[in-house]
Amino acid sequence: MMASVFKKTATKPLPVNAEIITRKGKRLARWKDGRGKNRTAAVTTGRDGTDRIVIQAATYTAKYRDGQRIVCEVATGCRTKDGAMSVLRELTGRAEKVKAKILTPDEDRIGDHQATPLDTHFAAYIDHQTAKDVHSARIDNTRSRLRRVAADCGFARLTDLSASGVERWLLDRQREGMSAGARNGYREAWIGFANWCVKTSRLLTNPLSDVPKADARADCRRKRRALTEDELTRLLDAARRRPLQDAMTIRRGPNKGKAIAKVNEGRRIELEWLGRERALIYKTYLLTGLRMSELASLTVGQLELDGPMPFAVLDAADDKSRCGADIPLRPDLATELRQWLDARLANRQSDARAGQVCLRRTQGSKNPGPVRAGRRLPGTHQGEAHAFACEHI
Repeated sequence: MMASVFKKTATKPLPVNAEIITRKGKRLARWKDGRGKNRTAAVTTGRDGTDRIVIQAATYTAKYRDGQRIVCEVATGCRTKDGAMSVLRELTGRAEKVKAKILTPDEDRIGDHQATPLDTHFAAYIDHQTAKDVHSARIDNTRSRLRRVAADCGFARLTDLSASGVERWLLDRQREGMSAGARNGYREAWIGFANWCVKTSRLLTNPLSDVPKADARADCRRKRRALTEDELTRLLDAARRRPLQDAMTIRRGPNKGKAIAKVNEGRRIELEWLGRERALIYKTYLLTGLRMSELASLTVGQLELDGPMPFAVLDAADDKSRCGADIPLRPDLATELRQWLDARLANRQSDARAGQVCLRRTQGSKNPGPVRAGRRLPGTHQGEAHAFACEHI
C-alpha cells in the first residue's frame, strides 16, 4: 500500500430548505445556511433509500503503514495538501526507523504525544484520578501544583520536563521559606503525573524520578501533640458556652467586651441548645478520630446505639481510604448521642402539637413522628464545625 493523504467524507440528511439540481450529470443539493450563504454538496442515496448530502472534511488525513506493518490513519490537521504531505513524510520516516530497529515500537508510540500541549495531558491525568474516585480536594491540589510548576519552569510539552528544572524550582521555594512538607507535596504531584505518563505510553521513563525528597522531620513547622485532659475539658466547656456568651457580649460603647446584654428566654434556650450540639460535635471528633467530611456524612440511620457495643457505620464512599469502617463509640458518647436524639424527637413532637391550632394544620400538616434515619447528626451541616478559636478554650 502506498502512503497517501486524503480528505474524509461523511453523509448527512438533506437540509430542510435544500433543492436537488443536476449539473454535468451529477445530482447536487443547493441551500442557504444559517448565515444566508449559498451552499452546494453532492447527493447520494443512503442505506434507507433516502437522499443524503456528501460532506468533505476541511483537513487532510494521512494513511500509511507503521513500523509494525499496521495500516494507520492519522489526522494531520492541515488544510493544504502540501502541509499534509509534510506530516506524512514525518510519519513514514518514523516507520522506517522502527523497521531498521533505530526506534522501538514503544518509542514510536511515545512520539505521538510529544507535540500535545501539557495542559491536555494534565486534563487526561485529572480525569484518570477522578475515575479512581480520588478525593476532590486532593485532585484540586494536584491540578494547581502541576500548573504552577509548569508555568514557572516554562514546561509546555512533555519533552520539556526535566529533573533539574523541578529541582531548581523547589530550591527557590525553599529559599522563600516554603516548608519541606509543602515542597514534597509538589514533588509528589509531579512524580505521580510522570509515572502515569509512563503507564499510558506518553513517556518511556520518568524523567523526574531522581528529584530528591525533602526531610520533613528536620523542617517541621507544626509539632503535633495530644491535648491534655484539662485542655479537652476546657474545649468542650467553651463550645457549650460560646453561643450564649457571644449573644450577651456588648460589641461597642463603654461596655464593649462585657457579657451583660439581655437575651430573652426563648433565644437563651435556642443558644444553649446550639452550644450543647457544638460540644457534642467536638466530643464526637475527639473520641472517634473522624475527619470533618466523614462526620458530616453520618446520618441517624448509621448509628447503632442500643447494643452492648455501640458503633457508627462509615460508608466506603465517605471514608478517605474508600474502605468503609465500623467506628466504635464509647458508652458515654453513645449515651449523649441517644439523649440528643431523644431531645430532638421531643422538640419536634412539641412543635407539632403547638402547630395543631395554626393554619398549617388545616392545610394537611402532620406530626413529623420520629427523627428520620436519613437525618444528619448534630451540627454536621456546613460551617457549624468551625465556630470557635483556640483563645476561647
